[in-house]
Amino acid sequence: MTLRDEGQISEELREKYLSISLEKAERLEALINEFFEITRFNLSNIELQYSRVNLTRLLQQLIFEFKPMLTEKGLQCDLSIAPDVMIKCDVNKLQRVFDNLLRNAVFYSSLNSVVKIAVVQNDTQTVIKFSNHGNTIPKEKLLRIFEQFYRLDTARGTNNGGAGLGLAIAKEIITLHHGTITANSENEMIEFEVALPLS
Repeated sequence: MTLRDEGQISEELREKYLSISLEKAERLEALINEFFEITRFNLSNIELQYSRVNLTRLLQQLIFEFKPMLTEKGLQCDLSIAPDVMIKCDVNKLQRVFDNLLRNAVFYSSLNSVVKIAVVQNDTQTVIKFSNHGNTIPKEKLLRIFEQFYRLDTARGTNNGGAGLGLAIAKEIITLHHGTITANSENEMIEFEVALPLS
């Protein structure tokens, strides 16, 4: 379902998607500005703005924003998380990490499959896993997946794949949060795991 499907969606829903489009455009502008900041300076110079965030609502909103992309490939997004899971983080930067991970999951998913987001929180950390069905990523590519400008599919146009900065930036942001991000792929499954300390 997109805004181009005139007559098929209500005015209220059209307004909601226009609002989301504007928000995404503003977020993209901020990301572009940050890209120049990252390329000119070391990321360690960037200070995080911590706040308490409802991770459950953040991920629910993210999935809602991705509904048109999910629908286009016949994908379902299954979120497994307890109600009102709270974390302390820089919400704007972490939002970009999750946006990138879900975007990659959609791009590399097999048609009509399920993208899963699972969150488990214990006494020391919060673990967020993004997994999808798709072509298995070879081990040698997994080793380089977080490098700047490294793209899994070099034949893919930049309109779809970007410049290969998303995962490198994601890793830096998670590292700044004193967390870890890892990738694993086998048996036509792809999984990214983010682990963030509670304190």
